[in-house]
Amino acid sequence: MATSAPGMRPLTKRDIVGFFSMVVGMFMAILDIQIVSSSLSEIQAGLAASADEISWVQTSYLIAEVVMIPLSGILSRILSTRVLFTMAAAGFTLTSVACAFAGGIESMIVWRALQGFIGGAMIPTVFATSFMIFPPEKRAGVSVMMGLVATMAPTIGPTLGGYLTQHMSWHWLFLANVIPGILVTSLVWILVDVDRPNPELRKGFDFIGLTLMATFLGSLEYVVEEGPRNDWFDDEAIFALAIVAAIGGIGFFWRVLSYRNPIVELRAFADRNFAIGSLYSFILGIGLYGSVYLQPLFLARVRGFNSLQIGTIMFVTGAFQFMSAPIAGALSKRMDLRAMLALGLILFGSGVWMNSHFTAETGFWELFLPQAVRGMSLMLCFIPINSVALGTLPPDKLKNASGLYNLMRNLGGAIGLAAINTVLTDRNALHMNRLGDNVNLARPEVQQMVDGLSQRFDGLVADPTAAAMARLVGLVQREALILTFNDAMLLMSAVFFGALLFMPLVRRPGGVVKADH
Repeated sequence: MATSAPGMRPLTKRDIVGFFSMVVGMFMAILDIQIVSSSLSEIQAGLAASADEISWVQTSYLIAEVVMIPLSGILSRILSTRVLFTMAAAGFTLTSVACAFAGGIESMIVWRALQGFIGGAMIPTVFATSFMIFPPEKRAGVSVMMGLVATMAPTIGPTLGGYLTQHMSWHWLFLANVIPGILVTSLVWILVDVDRPNPELRKGFDFIGLTLMATFLGSLEYVVEEGPRNDWFDDEAIFALAIVAAIGGIGFFWRVLSYRNPIVELRAFADRNFAIGSLYSFILGIGLYGSVYLQPLFLARVRGFNSLQIGTIMFVTGAFQFMSAPIAGALSKRMDLRAMLALGLILFGSGVWMNSHFTAETGFWELFLPQAVRGMSLMLCFIPINSVALGTLPPDKLKNASGLYNLMRNLGGAIGLAAINTVLTDRNALHMNRLGDNVNLARPEVQQMVDGLSQRFDGLVADPTAAAMARLVGLVQREALILTFNDAMLLMSAVFFGALLFMPLVRRPGGVVKADH
């Protein structure tokens, strides 16, 4: 039997196996955010959906998950960690089967929303449980493992999804959850016993607060997801839902700060370390989801790579992330976590900055070093952020705070992607105008290039000059796109370097978090 800190119950093998089962469930829930992203065209064809409708296969999951994550705190206190996680794992497995056999886009969206809502409970519950059952001297290793899961899942999601779709069918994106889902459900029910339910909390359950929270977060998530695609407030639906989100947000904050038994306890943000840690979780979400989104998009749109080629290149980040885990774990025991976090932020910002030098020839080896640096940095960021945010909280605030902490990472990803897509749209238009102004036939260099291209096309097409002009326009569009991707990467790196400004506000994390057993 493992020893534990004073005031904590002894850590048993049963606890460890049960906890690792919960981690597998968390991995499945995070993985399913991104696993469909590389296979949307195949799902669209299979469900006979339109281009506008198919994006909701991903958006509906995200919106529903964002609502559940903060709600999981009070639900785990009412039901207990064991009951809530078992219900979430079982529901996630069943809705995965339903998604695989969806007969149309409407039913797919409904089942994906339910899958995200139910599965969302598994993510913050794992973080809270780790601080309840593991003594401080073991938390560094546990944080390494959770960090790998939380950051690897979105990294490998598109690659794994593309592989399953190419070699089997898109249905296996969801059917792959069945066997692990059954195992997780069974093991958690049998082995996990870290707290007791508190049915008294059901009295006065804040259904009004729940409605306001769902309205606020759901509308906000829709606005930031769909805004860049639909010209933001020029679209009537986005404008209307932005107003709904604003009204819902005001009502939600008023309710949780005034009701005796709020659905979410925002007073956890009064703890300075938790507030700063949550901010860093938000920033990490921007980098984690933004980099996984931008680089594959560049490789597909500029280089024309298929999902397997993109997956091979993206594997570098995951490989170095995995290799850095034991190094990060060892450093966390010997190094001030604040210095470790600063190092992680500098490395991530540097890795993204190195990615801001894309060219038309950028491929595996040009991206190897930036990805290696970024992969090494992720664990150096995640472990200290986790400890900074949750390591100083008393046990009665831990479950609720864990939900808020994980919510911030998802919101960072959603808002970051919205900002990235807006940058891509605006900067691409700017670069197209600037390049277009300089590429005109009045310049001798341009005329010389057109003449050279015309000679190459002579005898191959009916109108060599028109073919040469079309080729020139294509080159301008490609170079504008490359400059746009570089701008987005540069902006993301600035966010991480700017995050260093908050480091003086962070207190050194420490203390014991007891289980409410």
